[in-house]
Amino acid sequence: MNVFRNAVLLAAAAGLLAGIVMTGLQLAFTVPLILEAETYENAMPAEEPATADEAAATEHEPEDEAWAPAEGMERTVYTALANLVTGIGFALVLVCVSGLVGGISGWRAGLLWGFAGFAVFTLAPGLGLPPELPAMQAADLLTRQTWWIGTVIATAAGLALIVFRRNPWLAVLGIAVIVAPHVIGAPQPPAEETPVPEELHHRFVVAVTITSLVFWLVLGIAVGLLRPYFSKGLAEPQQSLA
Repeated sequence: MNVFRNAVLLAAAAGLLAGIVMTGLQLAFTVPLILEAETYENAMPAEEPATADEAAATEHEPEDEAWAPAEGMERTVYTALANLVTGIGFALVLVCVSGLVGGISGWRAGLLWGFAGFAVFTLAPGLGLPPELPAMQAADLLTRQTWWIGTVIATAAGLALIVFRRNPWLAVLGIAVIVAPHVIGAPQPPAEETPVPEELHHRFVVAVTITSLVFWLVLGIAVGLLRPYFSKGLAEPQQSLA
């Protein structure tokens, strides 16, 4: 029980720190781009009903809009809460996975684990499914989620074969596993134009990627630095990833 409690406390402490950093970065870099894209979304003409009967039915039906936080402070608070929960969740994954091979020994090992987390959860999936802005077309949600999950699992498994086994043939197999989802290909959106300028989308992809990289590096370093304070019952950390 002490092992589980200490792991959760370590993940909570590191995740809260990384979540706070992520929130600050998003408010500075990605949120302004999202707000700019929403101006294009709001300017899009409403879709006209195909028939007169559909138009009459739509006129008498109450609007059932999805709930969204209000602009300003409410939206910022919900964004921060989501980042804190996400940070704690990813930190728990990092603590548990690294614990299988002895844990993270200090900030240098945490930096490497942070890079690994970034590669698994952001870089690899982002190659096929780059971040999207409002008013942009997207493929079917279930199909995208399936490909994303498969890519994350394949990337994590491939990196494990390369880093922990240190066998040339297993390293080749690891590379093949990492590449496989990209050979299959990510689901693509319908070939429809979007009002969002390509330059704006490019800046958003860069901002999201850099923000995620910083988040994972902070998370890994925080786990490495805070681990000694929650080390009771945890395995002795190793000096490297292997």
